[in-house]
Amino acid sequence: MDPNSIYKDLRDKIVWLEVKPGSTLNLTELAGHYGVSRTPIMIALTRLNAEEWVVRNGVHFVVSPLTIDRMRELTEIRSVLEIQANIWAMNRISQEGLIRLREIREEITALTNEATNRQIVELDLKFHQLLYKQTHNNQLAQLLERLLSHYLRFWLSGPHKIETASFFEEALEMIQAIETKDEMLLRAASTSHIKVSLDMIMGITKNFSQP
Repeated sequence: MDPNSIYKDLRDKIVWLEVKPGSTLNLTELAGHYGVSRTPIMIALTRLNAEEWVVRNGVHFVVSPLTIDRMRELTEIRSVLEIQANIWAMNRISQEGLIRLREIREEITALTNEATNRQIVELDLKFHQLLYKQTHNNQLAQLLERLLSHYLRFWLSGPHKIETASFFEEALEMIQAIETKDEMLLRAASTSHIKVSLDMIMGITKNFSQP
């Protein structure tokens, strides 16, 4: 297994909390799990460290903890970059992109209260990934997707059930704004979406540690 595949697998496990925040990653155990030497593991962990999925603690790597300050920092960056990205997506979206956006709206409206937090978060990720791609700026799309993936861990760590209608209210407004090319509505809905995300996470993350 090559280092890039190991990196992707470990990153996904970290994002979806299959490897918990604060967990120590043992190079020897990981090498045995992936059937490789320690070198590909070290290469993958070094990349994860550069993207802040893990932090180095002496000779060990530890999965980045979830802290209130980290969540606030991510929110500030999203507030600057994501709103402009959404506007670019509105102006650059393809016909195929519009079709996929409407399909996502149908998926959102079809969600029931029985949907799990992971199902809700996966659909939110799908929605944002589409908008990021429609900016037609690969560097920006990759950066924003990584930021959002960090954000997802906060959602999934909460002990409470995410309320579907409240969670997607602004997303539906954003879809409407993109369809009608209403920049003012898109700015307002995007800003509100990020703020509501922060407020909701603050409400379910009382046990997050301070750095």
